[in-house]
Formats: sequence, C-alpha cells, structure tokens
Amino acid sequence: MRIRLGCRFDLQLTQPTPMIALLNVHFSRAGDLEAPDRIVTTPSVPLNAYRDMFGNWCTRLVAPAGVFSIGVDAFVHDSGAPDEAAPNAAQIPVELLPDDSLIYLMGSRYCDTDLLSDEAWRLFEHTRPGWQRVQAICNFVHNHIQFDYMQARATRSASEAYSEGVGVCRDYTHLAITFCRCMNIPARYCTGYLGDIGTPPPYPPGDFAAWMEVFLDGSWWTFDPRNNTPRIGRILVARGRDAADVPLLQSFGRNVLNSFEVWTDEID
Repeated sequence: MRIRLGCRFDLQLTQPTPMIALLNVHFSRAGDLEAPDRIVTTPSVPLNAYRDMFGNWCTRLVAPAGVFSIGVDAFVHDSGAPDEAAPNAAQIPVELLPDDSLIYLMGSRYCDTDLLSDEAWRLFEHTRPGWQRVQAICNFVHNHIQFDYMQARATRSASEAYSEGVGVCRDYTHLAITFCRCMNIPARYCTGYLGDIGTPPPYPPGDFAAWMEVFLDGSWWTFDPRNNTPRIGRILVARGRDAADVPLLQSFGRNVLNSFEVWTDEID
C-alpha cells in the first residue's frame, strides 16, 4: 500500500518566535518513505534537527513575524495489514521489567496516576492480567468517553477526562495509559497519522491521531482506545510519556493558528 501523508500549519506571528516541530515520520518508519519527508516553510528559514530523550526527530527554527507556514508532504509504503494482536501476551511483573520501560509506569503531566489508582484497581483488579486486561481498559475507556471535537481542551488530564466523560483521541489515550500504569503495565503515548483507510464513509476532516503502546511479553503493542479496533495505515510520528512530550509544534511566543490541514490518503 502506498500512502500520501502530510500536514500544513498556517500561523500569524507578531514577532520572531522560536519553535520546535515534531512533524517527521518516526525513525522506525523512515525506511518506508519514498524520499525524506523534509519540512518546508514559507518563508524559508534555517532548520536545525536533533533527537530528543525519547528518540523522536525534532526540528528547531525561528519563525519570522507575519504570516508563516510549516509542513511536510511525503509518500510512505505500508503493508496494508491491520494493527497486530497477541491475545495471549502476558503481563510482566514489575521486578522483571527492563529498566527503560519503568519511566512508562510513572505519573506524568496528563496521566495523573495518583488520582486514579484506587479507581483503576476497583475497575480492573479482577480482569485477566496481560492482553485481556489492557483490552478491558480500552473497552471501558472507549465506552466511557464521548468523542466531541467541540469539547477539546489542551489542559484536560486523565482524571478530568474520566470525571467529565468527554474528549478527543488524546483524552481517550491519556485515560487508558493512566489505567494501565496504575495496574503496573508500562504504557506510552503515540502521535501520528491515521487516515480512514479500510473504514466506511463518511469521513471527517483529516487530523493527527493519538494512541498508545503497552509493554507485554517483552514487546511493545499498539492499542487504540479511541477507535478500539485494529486499523490500517497507522504511521507513527513520535512517542513520549504523554502529549506534553510530543507537541507537533511547540512555540515559545504568542501566535495565531489561521488554518491547519492533515492528509493521509491511499494512492492507487
């Protein structure tokens, strides 16, 4: 399967503004790109790339005052297979987990495990540890939160998503991650492209998606509490503890987002 993907942000700035962009496809999928997915800006500005602490490819720049656009456009090859499942994957005891997975058991900015630990154990203590427990968490979150773009809020934590029962994909993901961590299952936040390939119309406007990866049986596995079904054409951009670690565009100054566009289309 050949997929065209990309995005474009159109901004209005009152002064030169430093920014960090996480818009490139994750290095684990770089080999699937037909050509490098170079960031393009208008007007053109110097770009400086680096790896963050999670291995994500980040780009530093200073956007000039006035109208400024930034984005990428690329073609990527994909197997066309849905997300892989392993229903018998076991949960690993905390004392046997690899060192680099332990950070994904801790509370973080949006995943307030201290506030949801008792509730997580009340809800999921009697589920089968491992894959079945994670799926039970996804089932619960999928049914508990009502998806509503108009209710999106950048400051909403997992505990707030639980109490309010409304949100967007990042809220589903934060809540599911938090429940997993409360149950001693490492879970990390993912952001990237997920189009409507393999799903029936009508299709909503394109957007970036959020999902999670959990550590079971020695491997990281994809779970998507928002859609709660295996999907085709999922393309990772960045991973972190939660959304605070992987903002697609982090600006260090005031700006106005005039328009925003994302595309993920299968190409014949």
